Amino acid sequence: MIRQELSLTDRINQAKQFIEEEIPFMPQIGLILGSGLGVLAESVQNVTVIHYEEIPHFPVSTVEGHAGELIVGELQGKKVLLMKGRFHLYEGYSAQQVAFPIQVMKALGIHTVLITNAAGGVNEQFEAGDLMLITDHLNLMYRNPLIGPNDSEVGVRFPDLSEAYSSRLRSVAIESAEEQGVSLRQGVYAGLLGPSYETPAEIRMLRKLGADSVGMSTVPEVIAARHSGLEVLGISCITNMAAGILPQPLSHDEVMETARRVRKQFAGLIHGILAKL
Repeated sequence: MIRQELSLTDRINQAKQFIEEEIPFMPQIGLILGSGLGVLAESVQNVTVIHYEEIPHFPVSTVEGHAGELIVGELQGKKVLLMKGRFHLYEGYSAQQVAFPIQVMKALGIHTVLITNAAGGVNEQFEAGDLMLITDHLNLMYRNPLIGPNDSEVGVRFPDLSEAYSSRLRSVAIESAEEQGVSLRQGVYAGLLGPSYETPAEIRMLRKLGADSVGMSTVPEVIAARHSGLEVLGISCITNMAAGILPQPLSHDEVMETARRVRKQFAGLIHGILAKL
């Protein structure tokens, strides 16, 4: 007998049903926490923790700084689902696997997702430790989670990305930053495959293409979120200046150290944004 492969909708529903059985209420807002930014999870109340490996069809995080936990609880009076750790193409996952948790969020009834990442600064006016509101992105991964047959129950065949990052949510973030006295940069995020950092020549190319920051995540998740009809806010923590800007090599240790240094500012900004949603 030939075993028929499960459809995307079937896989989403199996993951959704498992999560529903584990949590006391349904979340409204999803958050994806990038490298070293998991500190926000410490503020969540009425917490339920689910390890990724327990959830049907979920990938598993393999990178330092990504705990691999799904956290459901309350933050600033909102019912939230936090991904403490994400997945990357450079880990060997497909764009479809990276996007899968976003599609599960939609099935759970989530309508808004805040996506954060650790990124390198391409804009020479930036400094390590800056927070950057993502206004748009460049998909230089040349991968798209929507390639293949389209499941119309998940989203339309040709989703519009003219406003991939919600202008409404960006206004909320700017207002929150002003109230807290937080300097919030704005710019375009370039997503590359990794895991090697970019060369100085590649950074010069990215600057000419209009990129302000560069990283190895976020783009597949945002595409999937817009495909599913979710409203997206993106924030980069500039954890290092990209190759060739400063006379020093790049390292993941520097990324983690900078994320730790700005975590209070980062958490305060997210708290402020959630309070206004």
